[in-house]
Amino acid sequence: MRPGEAAVIAALVVAVMGITMIQFGWVPHLSVILVLCTLLVFGKSKGLDFGRMQLSMARGVLSGIGAIYLFFFIGLLVSALMMAGSIPTLMYYGFELISPRIFYLSAFVLTSLVGVAIGSSLTTCATLGVAFIGMGTALGANPAVVAGAVVSGAFFGDKMSPFSDTTSIAASIVGIDLFDHIRNMMYTTVPAWLISAVLLWLLSGHTANADLGMVAAFKTQLQASGLVHGYTLLPFAVLIILALRRVNAIYTIIITILVALALTYLHSSPSIEQLGGYFFNGYQAPEGSDLGDVGKLISRGGISSMFFTQTIVILALSLGGLLNALGILPALLSGISHMLVNAGRATFTVAATSLGVNVLIGEQYLSLLLAGNTFKPVYQRLGLHPRNLSRTVEDAGTVTNPLVPWSVCGVFIHHALGVAVIDYLPYAFFCYLSLLLTLLFGFTGLTLSKSETAA
Repeated sequence: MRPGEAAVIAALVVAVMGITMIQFGWVPHLSVILVLCTLLVFGKSKGLDFGRMQLSMARGVLSGIGAIYLFFFIGLLVSALMMAGSIPTLMYYGFELISPRIFYLSAFVLTSLVGVAIGSSLTTCATLGVAFIGMGTALGANPAVVAGAVVSGAFFGDKMSPFSDTTSIAASIVGIDLFDHIRNMMYTTVPAWLISAVLLWLLSGHTANADLGMVAAFKTQLQASGLVHGYTLLPFAVLIILALRRVNAIYTIIITILVALALTYLHSSPSIEQLGGYFFNGYQAPEGSDLGDVGKLISRGGISSMFFTQTIVILALSLGGLLNALGILPALLSGISHMLVNAGRATFTVAATSLGVNVLIGEQYLSLLLAGNTFKPVYQRLGLHPRNLSRTVEDAGTVTNPLVPWSVCGVFIHHALGVAVIDYLPYAFFCYLSLLLTLLFGFTGLTLSKSETAA
């Protein structure tokens, strides 16, 4: 297949998914299935055997099978940390960080903390984000700045949490360990977080005499859950220690689950039937408890919560395999390979692709999957470790989705917070600083690691 023909087909694929998801509101699964069916017919018209195309799709799924398995364990882990009280306790102590004098910075720090703890940017925005918007109104704060701080913190958590589906997808799509991926992201993420914190601190100051009654209400609700105990932070310590010691992600999660499960019985006694329900459907706040928004935060986890992500990963990996079998991805790469001669150009192209998918389609998962699948051979050819690729797709894919007004995250956040994307965009410092830093490091070579074979 010629590069020009491949480019036309790729553009049509993007157009179909963009129109069906943005214009008609389809979930990404249906859009990908429509494209898969169309490409299968196209392949048949070119004389390709269905069995061969099916095998290529299966090989595509096999390349990311580690993530598909890992999602089961992440769902179990979130349930275990909820029932043990680890996540509620972390949130409770996090509320101590809120200060009226540095309200914007407080919002950023706390949403960062909770985002890492629960691994969901949209849940963080829909709960804590709404609370901060309400507090900001009472304090006379600028709602656009508050929303920017919330979005920055929530997507820091989405990017760096081992419980985040985007983090797992980015690591698995290039074939590296989850915690290796998280450690490597710190090179761009920590500076972006610190710069964001400084900028939000500089914007704070005029809310010094405000009442933080809503914070007290959140803390009261958390205490009322019966899950707040200092000792329940132990599983987080175990998780961090094992991750730093480079223990395999699944073994790390299994050990952390066992520790959390043991601690659960120090303050509650769930039956075997209840445990089964929690592990499959997620921890649920006790019936009849009046926990308000906190109830939404702590009712999370379970294997079933991972099904949406697992199925889109399977479909997207199948799409990548089929695009390879049809010669579309190889033709695209051959058309631009003469330009991708160094790390800087490769980084820019990956970042532009991830950002472009977010702008054209508005789908966070596909920005990671398409860019990761397409450019994995380029990084291998340049002797760059795949962890560089996974970091770039997160820096340019995960955190830029909320900056696009018609994207999945942008639409959700606008409705949840009541602040237009175009208004909070200038203040979502972390999101575009991550993109700028990954481009800077790509062109300078800072923090880029070579593959083991190249070394």
